[in-house]
Amino acid sequence: MAVAACSDDSGGGAKAAASITETIRYGDEGPQYLDLTRPAGVTAPPVVVLVHGGFWSAQFDLTLMEPLVPSLVAEGWAVANIEYRSLPVQGSGWPGTFEDAAAAVDALSEVPGLGLDQVITLGHSAGGHLAVWLASRAQLPEGAPGREPRVRLAGAVSQAGVLDLVAAADQRLGGGAVQSLLGGGPARVPGRYAAGSPVALLPIGLPVELVHGSADRNVPVDQSRRYETAARDVGDPVTFTEVVGDHFDIIDPSTEAWAACLAAARRLLATT
Repeated sequence: MAVAACSDDSGGGAKAAASITETIRYGDEGPQYLDLTRPAGVTAPPVVVLVHGGFWSAQFDLTLMEPLVPSLVAEGWAVANIEYRSLPVQGSGWPGTFEDAAAAVDALSEVPGLGLDQVITLGHSAGGHLAVWLASRAQLPEGAPGREPRVRLAGAVSQAGVLDLVAAADQRLGGGAVQSLLGGGPARVPGRYAAGSPVALLPIGLPVELVHGSADRNVPVDQSRRYETAARDVGDPVTFTEVVGDHFDIIDPSTEAWAACLAAARRLLATT
């Protein structure tokens, strides 16, 4: 792990908080880094790990989640906005994308001054998939990427997450993005779906907050409802909040949809 850059920053708005941002590399490849923003003057802050979406495509990057950082820092939390190898970057897909997400979180164990007993993930769309998958790492089978986490999460917030990869593959969400991520459909690579789909890893024994826009045309609300039902069936703590808005309102810090995500993060960090 290496610190590549450091800068001072102040967010805008009524709840602006002074903060310090540094870029940390967790690997040698270009996309293997995270931007860590800490609230100035806060000792051992809880950490929110942001995971951007974009159907695991390199057309999108962590800048999608940057507008959310100031409101999280204003809560007194540190924010780790992670980047990872995405399709079709060499080494992405299975298992590289999963290995990167896990390595990014584990890299926090080497950063002094963080409250590592209070770490949650918050991810949007395909990032919601990775956010909940990261919270499920203790359930991964032998040989799966990301086993034996060095940082134990306290929960996850999924913003319109792709949580049932078998259903998403059947629906060809993102034009077959799941098949591209895993290298085939459920019949061809069933083991990858078993180890990569959050709904298949239940129970995880951690609280998961699901927030999904009622007008989402990119990822059907049914993705969150499927996970909620499956989690309740096995006794896992889960909360589903359906909000007014589309797929992108949920990552717009000016919306009530984002306010619901922020409230979900507060609930998770209040119980740790």
